[in-house]
This record gives sequence, C-alpha cells and structure tokens, in this order.
Amino acid sequence: MTLEGRIAIVTGSGGGLGRQHALYLARKGARVVVNDLDQRAADSVAAEIGHAGGEAIAIAASVTDEGSVRTMVDRTMEEWGRVDILINNAGILRDKSFAKMEMSDFRLVVDVHLMGAAICCKAVWDIMRDQGHGRIVMTTSSSGLYGNFGQANYGAAKMALVGLMQTLAIEGEKYGVRVNCLAPTAATGMTEGVLSAEQLSQLDPARVSPALLALVADDAPTRAIVCAGAGHFARAYVTLTPGQFVGGGAGAGEAVIARWDAISDPAGAIVPAYGFMQAEREVTSARVHSPRELSEV
Repeated sequence: MTLEGRIAIVTGSGGGLGRQHALYLARKGARVVVNDLDQRAADSVAAEIGHAGGEAIAIAASVTDEGSVRTMVDRTMEEWGRVDILINNAGILRDKSFAKMEMSDFRLVVDVHLMGAAICCKAVWDIMRDQGHGRIVMTTSSSGLYGNFGQANYGAAKMALVGLMQTLAIEGEKYGVRVNCLAPTAATGMTEGVLSAEQLSQLDPARVSPALLALVADDAPTRAIVCAGAGHFARAYVTLTPGQFVGGGAGAGEAVIARWDAISDPAGAIVPAYGFMQAEREVTSARVHSPRELSEV
C-alpha cells in the first residue's frame, strides 16, 4: 500500500515523533511539507527525505499563527496543487500539579495543541472538501483519554482534540474527509524524565508512525482513536452504557446511587454515531415507561 500522489503536511516535524511521521509518509510515497518552528530543523528533515529519494519542502511556521499557517498552505498549493493529509503533531509540555500550575501555562498548552490543530484544520478544510478527499489525524494522548498526574493542561487539550475529531469527522464524511486520532507513546524530548531509561529504549518513535498508514489510506476509517507505542497498536473508544431509567421524581438522586452498579455496567455499551444519540435514547427510554411503571421505579 502506498501514498503515491498524496500531499501531506506534518506539523512539528523538525524532530522527534513528527520527524518520524514525515519520514514514514515519504517512504510510502507521499510528498511532505515538513513544518516546524525551527527552519533549520525543518530543512534538515526535508533534506533527509530528499536524500532518500522522496520529495519534501520545509516551512517554518507556528501553528498558533493563522497567517503563517495560511501562508504554509498557500505555498503547498502553489507547489503541488492539493493537500490530502494533515498530521496535527505539533505540541508542547508545561507539566506541574494543578495546585502549582499558572493559568498562563494552562492557556499556552491548550493554545498550541487545541487551537493550533483547529487553525491547521481550518486552513485545509475547504481544500479537502472541494477536492473530495482529505485525511486529518489529531494527536491525542493517554493523558487526555485517562488522565495523568501533573498534566491537567495537556490532558484537557488532548481530550479536546478527540471532541474536535468527532465533530469534524461527521461534518466531513459526505465530502470524503476522514478524521481520526493517534495516541502515541514515544521517547521524545517531551517524554524525557517521565519514563525510565529502559522504557524509553523500547519506545522508538519510528514504531508509532506505521499507525498513520491505516488512518490516511484511501480506505481509512473515520472517528477512530488508535493507541500506538513500542510496536503495539490498540483502539480506544468513547462508549455509552445501556444505563437505567430511574425517573425524575423526588427520589431520583437516591435511585441513581442505588442503581450505580447497573448504570455503570459496560455490558451492551455502544459507541454513539453522533452526540445527540444520548438524548434520543434518553427520550425513548422515558417514553417506554408508562405512568404506572414510573411510579414503581
């Protein structure tokens, strides 16, 4: 399977995981825009791709700067005439416990991860819709999906990207735009001091990037969350349990507590196709119960 003829933008690809993403996509035949804050770092990766027989251009731009992102996309269109793939990889860390965290660091991390991805998506959205083909990958994290001490800002931003993915996938579906998430575990500058030396040795970023092929290929899924690290790949889901109807009477709160285990039981859980499915199911459940049954709940 190749990506011949496809044009990919990889943000934050001057080093670390982004560099491996850019190299991997180039090996699969894509022409790559290597984006980074550091022009020399971007130039180095683009040259590496060129020496290996691929095609790449290096563009320095901050993902939080709408004008710079627009210029990057315009240059890509001038150079190659389309944008097929956007890998939103750029990110930063400002780890501290929430008690010690300054709100300026919270805003900065959300700005880079969430707003940076939104700005890049917006810059390519109409292009992808008009050409009837697009593949966008958000970089989420286990810290967002499940939480991690000292990463309230990072976790909040990373889970927000899942929400952005869910909605863009729905809005892009009829235009051939598929949107997915990658939750990587990799030894990069962002993970130094977080994991042990032995763990870091197993977590070569190059062992994450193959997950991209499934997410950007012609038959890619949409709304998938793929977890990847050390050559291991898994899927994560945002699910909804069947739940319990307890009514809305005076004792409803106590009934929720009494039935907590049943409400939490994952047996029969679903992955909703869209957010309003929750409300639809709740209304249906209420309609099913007659006034007599409601009084007995």
